Amino acid sequence: MAFACLEDPTLERNFKGHRDAITSVDFSLNKKQLVSGSMDSCLMIWSMKPQMRAYRFVGHKDAVTCVQFSPSGHLIASGSRDKMVRLWVPSVKGESTAFKAHTATVRSVHFSSDGQSLVTASDDKTVKVWAVHRQKFLFSLSQHINWVRCAKFSPDGRLIVSSSDDKTVKLWDKASRECIHSFCEHGGFVPHVDFHPSGTCIAAAGTDNTVKVWDVRMNRLLQHYQVHSASVNCLSFHSSGNYLITASNDSTLKILDLLEGRLLYTLHGHQGPATCVSFSRTGDLFASGGFDEQVMVWKTNFDAVDYGDVLKTRKYNMNVNGAFNSEKSMDPDNVNGQKSGVYRQEKQLEMDFGEVPDKLETQTTESVRKQQEQIQIDETSLASTLQHIVGQLDVLTQTVSILEQRLTLTEDKLKECLENQQKIAQSKPS
Repeated sequence: MAFACLEDPTLERNFKGHRDAITSVDFSLNKKQLVSGSMDSCLMIWSMKPQMRAYRFVGHKDAVTCVQFSPSGHLIASGSRDKMVRLWVPSVKGESTAFKAHTATVRSVHFSSDGQSLVTASDDKTVKVWAVHRQKFLFSLSQHINWVRCAKFSPDGRLIVSSSDDKTVKLWDKASRECIHSFCEHGGFVPHVDFHPSGTCIAAAGTDNTVKVWDVRMNRLLQHYQVHSASVNCLSFHSSGNYLITASNDSTLKILDLLEGRLLYTLHGHQGPATCVSFSRTGDLFASGGFDEQVMVWKTNFDAVDYGDVLKTRKYNMNVNGAFNSEKSMDPDNVNGQKSGVYRQEKQLEMDFGEVPDKLETQTTESVRKQQEQIQIDETSLASTLQHIVGQLDVLTQTVSILEQRLTLTEDKLKECLENQQKIAQSKPS
């Protein structure tokens, strides 16, 4: 077995049709459609099939700030500066139902994994949870003291995470509706937050140019990335949980390797700020949007190979066809799927990891086999150690619970004793 080199992301499609900055993008479950929202007050539904017509959905009376497909792909939720949330059927007719969700701009919409609930965040400083069926209001979370930019359900639906211009990220228990922790490490506003696919971690993007990853079980900071030179607007986890992609006002997209804790790729595609980015559900594609009114669809590539310790660290010139080291022209589709002139522009993709050897040394099958056996032994040992630690934590948790119960009983007995003494003292003649 030989190590495979890391494959590079390639730009597959370039969609033009919006008349203002793109604010949000999301793939349908089957990847046949991509939805985008824009400051032009419209949603666009793009078909991933070449030459297929795109659909423009009109209904909001002000900028569309957020869009998301439901898990089944049968609905699209959108939020707007008009304070409304709309639920759309992604078909030719573009039918929708609307309800006033907040008293200020709706910044975020997100479906629970079962598609039954919707969480919204707003400039009115609240997070609200709704039943998708009949758009019934369920409850509100209101401890933020400034605009709430984003709110997401955990994969299991038991937690909600929210981020705000009050510089905090808050973790909520859906059942009790209480804030169970506030993360306050950001030095600026927090425009975006999301759960790791495992549900054990969260990542947040900050206007302080940083990306932070926290463990929500231990409530501690795991990773802190300072890879952008301007505000980070959006981020998205790869379905494997091994990668995180970010979009920034510095016009770049950056792909982070969470296992190695390092920057893998810097993608230069947008002219001006990159406002949003999202992996497809399977992770083999990702889409981005920007102030340049363009929606770009990229092929991930790097997620399909086991690159081991071999990292490809070269600098490329990439055109809009995704070809490297050559410049080619492309006729991108417009809204109606027609040709709209030649689009010629060089895109640069670079990786920031130092020098690359001209030749990679090959390893024998035997040495690779031994390395794999050692890795398996290490993984088994690590799993055993972690299992032991988890077991010890469970024992400690149970012990604390028992002590709390005993303390409560002692307090009750002491209170009862004091009450009896007071009664006796009051009953004695003066």
